[in-house]
Order: sequence, then C-alpha cells, then structure tokens
Amino acid sequence: MTLRVLLLAGAALLPLAASPALAAPTPETPAAEAPADQSTSVGTGQSDNDTIVVTARRRAETAQDVPLAISVVGGDHIDATGAFNVGRLQQLTPTLQFYSSNPRNTSVNIRGIGAPLGLTNDGIEQGVGIYVDDVFFARVASSTFDFLDVKQIEVLRGPQGTLYGKNTTAGAINITTRQPSFTPEGRFEISAGNLGFMQAKAAVSGPISDTLAVRLAASLTRRDGTIFNVTTNKWVNTQENLGLRGQLLWKPSSTFEVTLAGDFSHQNPLCCTQVYVRTGATQRPLARQYAALTAALGYAVPSTDPFDRLTDVDTPLRARNQVGGVSLRAKLDTGIGSITSVTAWRYWSWDPSNDRDFLGLPITAKSQNPSHQDQYSQELRLSGEKGRISYVLGAFGFYQKIQTNGVQQQGAAASRFLINPTNPLSNDPTVLDGLTANNDISFKNTSAAIFGKLTWKLADTFSLQPGFRLNYDKKEGDYNSVVTDGTGKLVRFKTAAEGGNSGRERAQLAVLSPQSFLATFSDWNFSGDVTLSWDPVRDVHFYATYAKSFKTGGINLNGVPADPAGVPLLELATIKPESVNHYEVGIKTQFLDRRATFNIAAFRTDIADYQAQVSNFTVGAIRGYLANAEKARSQGFEFDASFRPSERFNIYGSGAYTDAKFVKFTNAPCPPELSGGSQPVDANGNLTSPPSAPGTPGGVSPLACDISGSRLPGVSKWSFSYGFEGNVPVKAFGTEGQVYLGFDGNYRSDWSSNASPSAYTNVDGYALSNFRLGFRTEKGIDVYGWVRNAFDVQYFDQLAVASGNTGLIVGNLGDPRTFGGTVKLTF
Repeated sequence: MTLRVLLLAGAALLPLAASPALAAPTPETPAAEAPADQSTSVGTGQSDNDTIVVTARRRAETAQDVPLAISVVGGDHIDATGAFNVGRLQQLTPTLQFYSSNPRNTSVNIRGIGAPLGLTNDGIEQGVGIYVDDVFFARVASSTFDFLDVKQIEVLRGPQGTLYGKNTTAGAINITTRQPSFTPEGRFEISAGNLGFMQAKAAVSGPISDTLAVRLAASLTRRDGTIFNVTTNKWVNTQENLGLRGQLLWKPSSTFEVTLAGDFSHQNPLCCTQVYVRTGATQRPLARQYAALTAALGYAVPSTDPFDRLTDVDTPLRARNQVGGVSLRAKLDTGIGSITSVTAWRYWSWDPSNDRDFLGLPITAKSQNPSHQDQYSQELRLSGEKGRISYVLGAFGFYQKIQTNGVQQQGAAASRFLINPTNPLSNDPTVLDGLTANNDISFKNTSAAIFGKLTWKLADTFSLQPGFRLNYDKKEGDYNSVVTDGTGKLVRFKTAAEGGNSGRERAQLAVLSPQSFLATFSDWNFSGDVTLSWDPVRDVHFYATYAKSFKTGGINLNGVPADPAGVPLLELATIKPESVNHYEVGIKTQFLDRRATFNIAAFRTDIADYQAQVSNFTVGAIRGYLANAEKARSQGFEFDASFRPSERFNIYGSGAYTDAKFVKFTNAPCPPELSGGSQPVDANGNLTSPPSAPGTPGGVSPLACDISGSRLPGVSKWSFSYGFEGNVPVKAFGTEGQVYLGFDGNYRSDWSSNASPSAYTNVDGYALSNFRLGFRTEKGIDVYGWVRNAFDVQYFDQLAVASGNTGLIVGNLGDPRTFGGTVKLTF
C-alpha cells in the first residue's frame, strides 16, 4: 500500500508543470547543470575556477563544502585510467573494496564493512548502496558492468540512511550519467590492446524541439581470457559486455523537467573459473586430504604455479548476465523548494554454469543457480532552503522479487573424492554419480521509509545538521531442495519406523541433503544522525558526525544446518539486524589560492550482531549461511590531497588506514587448517567449549572456533592511490594542443580472503602502476597510448577454500600487464 501511494504521488507531479502559482526559483541547482568532468580528489588537482560540484546531499554544492567523507571521480578520469567498472574504480578510491568470483558472487565494501565475503545470499541486504541517476540498484551484480556515459562518480563513506532512499550503513556509490542537452554534442571513443582487447563507446545528444532533448549512448567491450583451459583448449575468463542507454528530457519551463531513461546491459563471457594455488594440511585424516585423494585417482593439476595461468576444469563455463530497466525522474521547483520524484523498474537475469570443484575431475559436474529479479522503487523528495535553514525530506518505497532455480550434480569421481576411503562405497562411482539437488528458491522483499536531513546555520560559520530515518522491512523466503540419485530416485531422510537409511543413502545424504522451509522477517527501525560543522576561516571546514544506524535483518536462502533427522534448524533461517554506532571527525582545506587541497578524516564504526558468512564444511557441500557475530568494529583514518601548481602539472594522492576486526565472534567457522577435527578450538588451535548452537541436538557443541580479535575479511590495513599528469603545449598536424604524460598507481597491504583468518588464504599486498602518454587538442581530439599493471605484478584478487575441506586453495588472478591505445573525439 505504501509503495502504491508513493507511485501515485510521483505521477501526480506531472500536471503540476502547468501551475505557475507553484513555480519559483530554488537554490538547488539541477545535477545536469553542474560542471562536467571536473578535477577530483582522486584525480587531478583543482584550481579556483575548477570546482567539483556534487549532489551527495541531494543538492548541488562543492565537494570541499560537504561535511562528510567523499571521493569524487570525473568521467574523463575514469576513461583515462581504464576504470570502467566498480572493480577498476577501487584502484582510485582506497577505502572501496570489490570482490568477485563471478557476477552473482560479488561484494562491494567500504572501510571493510558492507557485505559478508563469500557466496551471495539473496535474502540479505547490501551495506553499500549503488545509485545511478537517483535509482537504487539492489543487485550488486550490476557493479560488474561497464560504466556507460558517466559524468561523475561520488563514493560516500559512512551511513547514508538520512539522505538516500535505501538504507546503507557502510556508504554509497552515487553515479551520475551525462544528461540530455539542448546543445548538440557527441562523444566517440575506441580502444584496442593486447589480449584482443577492443572497446568502443559512443554518445550523442541534442534537441528534438524547444522542449524535448534526447541522449543515446552505447558501449561494447571484449577481451580474450587470461587463463588457458587445457581441457577445452580455450582461453577463459574473457570479457564480453554490451551496454545501451537512452534518455528523453522534457523541459516545458525553467521550473519543471521530466527525464525518461532506459538502459540495457548484457554480459556473455566464457567465465568464470579459479585456478589451483596451493594445498594446506587440515585436521582430517591424511587419507582424506587433497594429496592422497588425487593420488588415488591418478590426477595432477596442469600446473602448481598459479601464474602459469592454466586450468583443466571439465564443466562448461558460462556467465550470462543481464540487467536493465526504466526510470522516470520528475523535478518541480516550487516556492517551498525542489520536489523530485524518481519512479523505477529494474530487472536482473543470471544464467551461469560453474565448475565448483575447480579441477579436471568429474566431482561436481554441475553447480549453477540461474536467477531472475524484478524490483520496483519510488522515491519522493523535497529539498530547499529558507533563511538559515535548508532541508531534505523524502519518502521511499521498494519491492523486490527474486526467483532462483538452481542445480548441483555430482560426477563419476565424487565417490572416491568425497566418501571416506575406509568406506567400501568410496570405490563405487555409482553411489554419487548423478546425485542431484534441484533447488527452488523464491524471495520477496518490501521496504518503506521516510527520511530527512536539516541544516541549521546557527551562525555564519557554524551549523547543526540532524537527520532521521523511519524504516519498515518485510522479507519472505521459500527454500525447497529436492535430491535424487543417478537413477532419478528421491533421496530423503527415513524414520526409524521406515527402517532408517541404508549405508548408501547415508553416504549420499552426507553430500547433498533435501531441505524445505519457509521463513519470514519483518521489523521497524528508527535511526538518525547529527553533524556539527564549523568554518573558522575561508576554505577551512571542520565537521564531526555521530550516526545511529542499522542494517536490516534477512533470511538464509542457501539452506541452513539440520538435525540428524534432516529437520532444518529454523531458528537459523533468519538473521538479526545489525546495530551500528558510527563516529567521524574531519577537516577539509584549500590553500595556495585554491591550487591545493588536503582533507583528513578519522572514523570508528561499532557493529553489534554483525552479519557474517559461515560455512558448514559438510563433506562435498558448498552451502554457506549467515549468522550474527556478537560484535565487530572498523576504525581508522583516511586522507586525500591534490596540488596543481600550474595548468601544466597536477599531482594527487589519497590513502587510508583501516583497522577492522571481530571484537567478539565465539561461534565462527574454523579456518581450513583447524577444520576437520572433532572438537571446537580457538584461533590458536586450543580446545574451547563455545555455547551450543540453538537447537543443536543433545546440547552438543558444533565444530566452531572463537576468532574474537581477528581481522575482518577483505580489508587491507593500508591502501593508497596516487598519480600525476603533466603536459606541454605543442602544435601537431596544424593543430594547437598538448602532449601529456599521466601516471596512476595504487597499493594495498595484505588482507584475509576467508571468513575466518587463515594462513592459507592470506593475500599478499601489491602495488599496481598505470601510465598513459598522449596528445589532445581544445577541439576535442584525444589520442593516447596506455599500459596498465606496467611492471606485470603477479597478484591475487581473491583466494578461496574449495569445498570438501580437503585443503585445496584456489584463487582469482589479477590481470597481467595490458597495453594499447585510445582515440577519443568530443564535440
């Protein structure tokens, strides 16, 4: 009902365009009027006439005046550095972390928090919101697509629930595309490089009439793979992306405008696989560890050096991914402020095929979860200013529906690999060959909120900015997994009255077990924040913020642990909300006639009931589920600086120190080196007696580790981005222009790539260096060559523990050195 009311109210804005009584000037400048592609805190420096305008607080203002931690990257800098998706964007913004083993299993974090590292669970929320032209993108898989016709990206750090429609506890990525123009313009770009890299981009805009303008944009990217599959004789982990976007602007008056936008993006790469990295000892008997199991099968990987970039996976790979939607954005300037309505529908469709044993053995023959999502959202927002008070007041409605129909099927080698060698059934391939779990998973998510932010200038140099959010969430999940053997016969738990399960059935149920349950979650939450800002002198801004926020609870939709009779432990089907207390202080400065900037912020975020990824380490199972760690926190500081001594040279740098850890997590999954034993242990391998899991039969403690005090996965303590660009005037081909040399680098220290810290999955730190050399003119011609990862650094994007607890560690490889050239024309 709330969503329906918001949709009707949004549509009601349209006839108001004809009402002159409501039309009045407003202090809010439309985002489309902000200077395009300006220098940024993570790009080049800025001059007095080169101001960065952002809309992070739902009104146009300079980045240096915004009392929050924000990094801004202009579209031209994105193009020049090759940061054409969120994965590449993290190289320019030190506190942004991006991890992806395939588009569905992708997570985006800020300051080490946001989403659990591991397999995606449809029943939970992301802690980092992704917005494109005010539209919330619920599926993080959208972050794997290429940016399309982007004007500017703002990365906001810290809770943003009092300013944005969907609540986000870690931050937001606010993407603004270039808008339709009544002045004809165009942008064309083509790039080519090694590994068969080809990328073409085009955008055109212009008037249709005095009140109508249109903008069309397209992008196409392809690249050969970086890993060679010796089984199929094909390169895998390729890139193949297509993006289309169209916008129609109707502006009948200076006080009213409506933008209708539609977009479609499609990926169909030969992807995604990980490679053998190493093996490590576990607590299992030696006969059940990787070396003995593969020796018994007479198998060896094509290379034990991951940077030989070889694999032999025997399941066909596919990562077909589509996302698209339509939005209607209406804006009306009135005497009380600017009213904005954003109505949107979006969809996401995912069709994968994975090899989840990561080997050239038919252990897991199929592992795929095709999924389709539809989402509907409506946001209404009023922003304005009266005297010393400015304000933002909004309402938001959201509905999401996800349907997943997955399958996991074991192969002919599964019995030997997954059944204890002491069991004679391990020598019978028919026990597990063809064993199949068909999963039918549905999810519905309804959310509604009202939110607001007030800025009260108590004095010319001092302001108080309180904000609030009232939020309602309801989630409904239906999980149903049916297991059949190779003959098509149902595999299920049998009661004692039925004679119980045979040894063959018990072996099958230990690998794949049927499960069915319904779960619901609903909750109201009130949260808020307050910021104090002080400008003691021109170009010096102090601010301090406290935020009480939350991340809504959710539903485990990857299955949950069960008792010995196979009955799901339904108390583990839902996850409690996170409770967040956030503190931040910062200072922003400009000096040397605004040719230099230096900003620094310190923060601390305390999270109770932190939503953490848990793996049950059932033999052969890759089921993961979520649980609440008692407490986690992230604290540290970050800075950014830039200096432009003249129009011929600029330099920038930014960095972050992030200390993120589990303050208390007493019932965590054990790392692989401590797994496979029979008793709970702490992170040092000492026996412990943690509390029994709710519903555990007989009060017996499950195998678990106390990892309190260990660091959160996925975050480096130190990370830096830095670069420069210099140019000299030249005349070439009869045209005045500049020859320029640019450098962009980034560094991140080591980090943990497992839910519980493990020596086997610690990713070493690395530094990447990118260069570009080119010639550009004031007429819009830009020709340059580039090299990325110039020193061919060998690094991992992610390490993971393979299923089955055999000690196998696999990894996602970072890109090798790539090079090529780009020609760009702008008019």
